[in-house]
Amino acid sequence: MIRILEPFHGAVLNDRLGKRTADGLRIRIRGTAPAGISVSVNGCETTRNGLEFEGQVTLSDAETDIVATGSDPTGLHEHRVRVVWDRNSRPRYRFSIDDNSFFLRDIARERYASLFDCFYLGILRDLNRKYGAKFVLNVFHTTPENDFSLPQFPDSYKGEWADNADWLRLAFHAYNEFPDRPYQYASAAKLAHDYDLVSNEILRFAGEDAYSPATVVHWAMVQPSCIPVLVDRGVRVLSGFFSPSFGGGYTNDGTVRQHAPSTGYDINYLLDGTRCDYLCGHDALKDFATGVIYSLVDIVCNNTPVDQVVPLLQAKMDRPETAEIMDLFTHEQYFWPFYKNHRPDHARRCEEAIRFCAENGYEPVFFHEGFLGV
Repeated sequence: MIRILEPFHGAVLNDRLGKRTADGLRIRIRGTAPAGISVSVNGCETTRNGLEFEGQVTLSDAETDIVATGSDPTGLHEHRVRVVWDRNSRPRYRFSIDDNSFFLRDIARERYASLFDCFYLGILRDLNRKYGAKFVLNVFHTTPENDFSLPQFPDSYKGEWADNADWLRLAFHAYNEFPDRPYQYASAAKLAHDYDLVSNEILRFAGEDAYSPATVVHWAMVQPSCIPVLVDRGVRVLSGFFSPSFGGGYTNDGTVRQHAPSTGYDINYLLDGTRCDYLCGHDALKDFATGVIYSLVDIVCNNTPVDQVVPLLQAKMDRPETAEIMDLFTHEQYFWPFYKNHRPDHARRCEEAIRFCAENGYEPVFFHEGFLGV
């Protein structure tokens, strides 16, 4: 009977999406109700225009229930949603790199004097020094070829990991790159086993300061029953694409083949289509049942040519719904010349995304610190 259309249940709201006042954040409430019903929102009357109603609510708490009520001869009707106020929000970006294993194998074999003698980490350090960029490297337990595993990585660099933990962290990603979608149908026990295996190794050789809870599970697909496994291990944010699936699979570099009809949504932690549709056009959404915030990945640098990076991010910045948080993302393997899909300009793609954020006032953050980094 009565339906709140805006804001969406679980919406994460900031100053771009309302008006800051002395009392809090004033936001618009919009919905539909049958003609002839007088609708109030949190006790305040709304204006009607045909089947639509509109009102305002001021958010003063971290989370607020918004309740639209009205009555007709059949009784009282209501619809309620809960929203999150990102009270201390400021423009920020996070840079996450998936599928890491090659650099660990390289360092373990070469026993460099410094971690940053590995060219890959050297690139990341240069970006940190130039722009203040921070990185989370999501780690496999073994290389795709199974010729290296984390127990082979020495703990002799632990001091250097700690010295650079203000901008460089390591997190669980999966046991191995293959098979694809390893946790899409896996049990909670399997996910817990692999998560602990990788995390314990990171803690052994890099230490607690360099460790981060996961924010991206390989392929971003897990059973809903497995989310508590992640929450129990400190996971509070999960990033994904939440994009329509075109049913045609994926190319070797991860881009979607869009030649088949849509079959729903993908890279979405198996969230329902209604929430995925919302996330496709918004920075973040909270699932109150688990406490997890889902974040929309804004760019995959290995799939984005240099000259397309700025237009893509500019379009995000131009929309208030996607402007506040930039979730930057790429994959390690595209840095390496031996990789079959090597991108010779991969470092330039990443730098272009970071430069855009830095020049537009976005602060580098880790999502696991505070609320989405603040």
